[in-house]
Amino acid sequence: MRHYTVIIERGDHNYGAYAPDVPGCVATGCTVAETLAHFEEALGFHLDGLEADGLPIPEPHTTAHTVVV
Repeated sequence: MRHYTVIIERGDHNYGAYAPDVPGCVATGCTVAETLAHFEEALGFHLDGLEADGLPIPEPHTTAHTVVV
């Protein structure tokens, strides 16, 4: 089981999510929870597609931290 860091950004009308270690996989939603659910589904499809095409599954390397200033 791999654990990918997911970045969530708020847009003008929705949220977007992506994993820096998985280029090309993105999702959007009206709420953070919806966006994460959509991203989880998209990531599953994306990784299944890579596997079906005989391409390597990216290893997670990115971490994220919050800094208070």
